Amino acid sequence: MTLRIRWLGRVKYGEAMDLQRALHSRSTDDYLLLLEHEHVFTIGKRGSSKNVISEPASVGAELIEVDRGGDVTYHGPGQLVGYPIVTLNESPAGMRDVVAHVRRLEDLLIEVLSRLGVQGKREDGLTGVWVGGEKIAAIGVRVARGRTMHGFALNVDPDLAMFDHIVPCGIEGRGVTSIASQLDNPPSMKVVVDLCSEVFAEMFGREDSDASPDRTLDRADVAWEYQPRDRVAPAGAARDTFRRPEWMKVRADLGSGYRELKALVSEEELHTVCEEARCPNIYECWAQRTATFMILGDRCTRACGFCLVDSRRPIALDHEEPVRVAEAVARLGLAHAVLTSVARDDLPDGGAEAFASTVEAVARRNPTTTIEVLIPDFKGNADSLATLMRARPAICNHNLETVARLQRAARPSASYARSLVLLARAKDAGLVTKSGIIMGMGETEAELRGAIADLRAVGVEILTLGQYLRPSIDHLPVARWWTPDEFESMGDYARGLGFAHVESGPLVRSSYHARAGAAAVAEQPVALAVS
Repeated sequence: MTLRIRWLGRVKYGEAMDLQRALHSRSTDDYLLLLEHEHVFTIGKRGSSKNVISEPASVGAELIEVDRGGDVTYHGPGQLVGYPIVTLNESPAGMRDVVAHVRRLEDLLIEVLSRLGVQGKREDGLTGVWVGGEKIAAIGVRVARGRTMHGFALNVDPDLAMFDHIVPCGIEGRGVTSIASQLDNPPSMKVVVDLCSEVFAEMFGREDSDASPDRTLDRADVAWEYQPRDRVAPAGAARDTFRRPEWMKVRADLGSGYRELKALVSEEELHTVCEEARCPNIYECWAQRTATFMILGDRCTRACGFCLVDSRRPIALDHEEPVRVAEAVARLGLAHAVLTSVARDDLPDGGAEAFASTVEAVARRNPTTTIEVLIPDFKGNADSLATLMRARPAICNHNLETVARLQRAARPSASYARSLVLLARAKDAGLVTKSGIIMGMGETEAELRGAIADLRAVGVEILTLGQYLRPSIDHLPVARWWTPDEFESMGDYARGLGFAHVESGPLVRSSYHARAGAAAVAEQPVALAVS
């Protein structure tokens, strides 16, 4: 068993809950998710609405009922929230000691505060950690099937006035404090996150008894992210990032298959990601009459640090596009069709309705064709994802792209946690899920293994791993050329985690051998059945 500690940055409460549920139900590893929330009041299953004094919307917050213990509390920026998803030890009588788990979390927080120079303590008959009669950390947990959910909220430097709109934890006459209020020179959130992860690893990462499972520790992704749009080379990056090794060189094959597909794409006025992203496999795939159709235009509302796709103002939607894509799939005689798109954050649903319409049009015109979608994150909008799920594509692909630490440099408008949540939600909807990682932007091997493990932990079944190619001098540099042998080794690691199909190689891209991936999953109907 592995204890995996993850810093996820700012995450919406609903997304964090769905991620917890996925890890709780699908992973056998232990996790500690560390994050901040947007302004939200949460109320436990035994809480009282009378303890919510102000209308939450009037102060820019949500009110969400949750399945943990405890009453009402507040989460928001400046507060470190920790969600331990761990398997509790079982007593000889088959019981799990929930109270001992809560006390252990209190010990964790008291130790963290002590190392920062703040004297925290317990109060008789009350849960949480207190300083001078004021609460500095709240705790609320739920245990199901021997595994924990929810956790703790430590006030680092939140807006304490937000607590005035509730009766915190339903306790009258007690104040709330923070680390920043207790110290003349308070630590940054980064310092507290690092310290909390260190103490948690010390307390939860060791064996508690002879009956405890052995645990290894994975803290690779606790490292702080780069700043937004920071496209400078990471330490150790190759100086000449355009000089490709021999195994990255591709010979152009302009044979009849390639020319025929290019003519068809032009005739139907379609876009392909093969062309827009300058995929190195375009000659091989097009010669085999396979392509990934890119809908919703060729202009993206995001400017990711690794991507060449045009980021000018998007053009109006083409409502005839679904029919033309369906006709192109028919003329090519595709057994497996892949549909992707640019990000369209300018549209209320992020383009989900257009995606659904295209899937439905292809299915009507080509009833025996399996359909794979490679989708953006729809800004985390669960309703948009549900719209797409309505069309029932066979495979839902959404790329994680890189490790947690590099997300803000590579995808400043996206989120590591949000991508995991989208994949978990698609899995919950009964779809086969797929994702990909681009290697060579500065990740370490440990970080890469951690990201692969996280994808498997939320139920992803198909994985692609490929080498990053720098599109221009304005994009992120290539920090490392991973060798073919290293790709093979990383692919073997992923297969060992239980992925149904893995494509791992220097020239692999998201849709490379997509049909083979679909076939591999189809051969496992019991384990990977669509509900």
